Amino acid sequence: MARPRRIVLVRHGESTGNVDDSVYEREPDHALALTERGRRQAEETGERLRKLFGHERVSVYVSPYRRTHQTLGAFGLDPGLIRVREEPRLREQDWGNWQDREDVRLQKSYRDAYGHFFYRFAQGESGADVYDRVGGFLESLFRSFEAPDHPPNVLIVTHGLAMRLFCMRWFHWTVAEFESLSNPGNAEMRMLVLGEKGKYALDRPFERWREPEPYGITG
Repeated sequence: MARPRRIVLVRHGESTGNVDDSVYEREPDHALALTERGRRQAEETGERLRKLFGHERVSVYVSPYRRTHQTLGAFGLDPGLIRVREEPRLREQDWGNWQDREDVRLQKSYRDAYGHFFYRFAQGESGADVYDRVGGFLESLFRSFEAPDHPPNVLIVTHGLAMRLFCMRWFHWTVAEFESLSNPGNAEMRMLVLGEKGKYALDRPFERWREPEPYGITG
């Protein structure tokens, strides 16, 4: 099995929805574009990625949303060194279709009280639903490692929640641990690095906004 040396997770740059949540009433979530600041953020992250990968090949997976595709494009990676696949399972959490801003704010308050992992948005998804599809993607990713010529790097361009859930599934974090963590900032990276003993380690932790509150011995 040709396991990659690095698995790099990157959140998209700042989008129009990150600066004005009323935009969700007029545009579908998947169609939201990067702001100029978001494009600059992605370009800066791209500089770090190009230095990190050098002349090595990279297997790239990107969420099907406009802002993630634009983020990947702004990285400026050598097209001769990357293999890009759009992966719908890496999309943002579904909050329903056309969104009423006040209704979403109310539902977010319910989610905060109920729990980010288990609360399901009306006509949308819960964190647990996203966990299941990210887990399905992970199974596909593991199977891809069986190819003897698999690139030494994997790059995943996705969303903040999906990044946390990817790591939750990979490292077997509890729900309590997941719910204590904050999303990374726009265009922020987290990297899983293969160690000498064949295990991956996270290069730096996610910020924690509270201490985990476990129900039992697994915490």
